[in-house]
Amino acid sequence: MKIVVALGGNALLRRGEMPSSGNQLANIRRAAAQLARIAPGNDLVLTHGNGPQIGLLALQSAAYRSVQSYPLDVLGAQTDGMIGYLLEQELGNLLPNRPIATLMSRVEVDLADPAFGLPTKPIGPVYDVEQAEAIRREQGWPMARDGDGFRRVVASPTPRSFVGLQSIRWLLSHGALVIAAGGGGIPVSRAAPGGELHGVEAVIDKDLCSSLLARELGADCLVIATDVDAVYVDFGLPTQRALRRASPATLSHRNFPVGSMGPKVEAANSFVRMTQRRAVIGSLDHIEAMLRGEAGTQITPEDAGAS
Repeated sequence: MKIVVALGGNALLRRGEMPSSGNQLANIRRAAAQLARIAPGNDLVLTHGNGPQIGLLALQSAAYRSVQSYPLDVLGAQTDGMIGYLLEQELGNLLPNRPIATLMSRVEVDLADPAFGLPTKPIGPVYDVEQAEAIRREQGWPMARDGDGFRRVVASPTPRSFVGLQSIRWLLSHGALVIAAGGGGIPVSRAAPGGELHGVEAVIDKDLCSSLLARELGADCLVIATDVDAVYVDFGLPTQRALRRASPATLSHRNFPVGSMGPKVEAANSFVRMTQRRAVIGSLDHIEAMLRGEAGTQITPEDAGAS
């Protein structure tokens, strides 16, 4: 089976944890242990988020005032290398006979995308109201509420196409486990049709990018791994309820938060609608059961309602 697994930034760095090297490594080791269970006998492509990591790099870059801060496309490439290296090493320790490759993935976006005028993608740490206001004044970064705190938000344009998809296909055909499209891919665009590609100040949503990648690779299943066990209705309220089975038609009638579960549901729905195959949203700790159809939120083409 050909599987694309999208690892959320919160699956790699848990909510409330400091973005330290030690915390990052401990979480990646836990993730690798689960992923190694499903690697044998399957073609496997891993993608990953980078919200906490790219936000931290942006803060570090801005703190050095002697030179201009690095743009988000370059910082995104740095997170691809950092997270990809850690995943590749830990998976290599668990799967010593499986070739593993980490790729830098450029993803083309449209400069006319309305997302550039309405930043919604949260990156970096969570601040209280005083910290958020101080950073907004100092850096000019827009901030938005995230749970009980605030985070920096950046433009998140829709991914349009992959640059170099043939490299992923070649590696899969030779038995490699591929790590690609880290952080939603490195955003690039053209100033004019047929022109040269250049980097873009944005962070592409990892789940939407993973959905596009899964469709273009002809994946049998898209797994969106996050830090909750399923998609919930009324999440955080006394009336919250997990959805165990649903179709894109039933999910499209519900509202989910733009900065968190919303893109995951949109990505899963898009994959299922366009391929008539299956997507699953849930906790990485349950990935074997998710692939068996026994855990997470199973999203299938059949419009049998939600349960």
